[in-house]
Amino acid sequence: MPFDLGDTVRLTAECRDPGGTLTNASAATLTITLPDGTTATPSVTNPPASAGEYRVDYPTVQAGRHGVRWLFTTPGAAFTDMFDVRAAAPPLILSLADGRRHLQIPAGDTAADEQMRGWLESVTELVESFCGPVVRRTVVDDYDIQRGGVPRLALRRVPVLSVTSAVEVLTGSPSYDAVALTVDSNGILRRLDGGLLHGLLRITYVAGRTVVPANLSSAARIILQHLWRTQYGASRALAGLGGGEDFAVTEPIAGFGYAIPNRAMQLMEPHRLPPAVG
Repeated sequence: MPFDLGDTVRLTAECRDPGGTLTNASAATLTITLPDGTTATPSVTNPPASAGEYRVDYPTVQAGRHGVRWLFTTPGAAFTDMFDVRAAAPPLILSLADGRRHLQIPAGDTAADEQMRGWLESVTELVESFCGPVVRRTVVDDYDIQRGGVPRLALRRVPVLSVTSAVEVLTGSPSYDAVALTVDSNGILRRLDGGLLHGLLRITYVAGRTVVPANLSSAARIILQHLWRTQYGASRALAGLGGGEDFAVTEPIAGFGYAIPNRAMQLMEPHRLPPAVG
């Protein structure tokens, strides 16, 4: 279960002797490897009357995968683990409240909220893999324009809302002011003066949609409902979640498994990316 950036994560470990009995170590060290490769070694506590039990409350400062390594001395023991931290504003096509409402979870029942947030991230990725960015985000891409230049450049992540900058990567290469460029929703970038684009450019732009189309939101709800059933198993699937078998809500789609039902695919069809885009 990912944590939110800024959460304090409680990390725990047990030290056992070779016979498996909980015992205090002469020294206990926790090393956390952060996503940027740096490390942190916070102070470790051993609660009173809790032989062999160790704890650290770590306030998160970076988003991404964190490595965890406990090392105990006398008796010699080690333990490794990991935890993930979400970005401050992860892209989500549906709100938690929308997902809970669609799954008919009572308003006061929040036990599965964190699990659902993970599924909502997955659903967003699925929809955007077919239809391009739905949630607004900043994209930074490098484009190597061959000698001679080009009158237009197709940005990779569409739809595009705006261009922030186009700067040189190599010394001596040209840069372009954002006000001198124009881009359409299909990601076609041009110079306003009609000139050619040159060099190795690092282009920063905003992709996504200002208004999420209703059919994409509806497709996301159907995919969420479909994936949510996996926690029940076929014999326990609730009638309100579509029945007890995958075949009750989908038919095989060439090249796909069971993650996206046909009805969701049809809802996404008007916004599907053209071949070789995305």
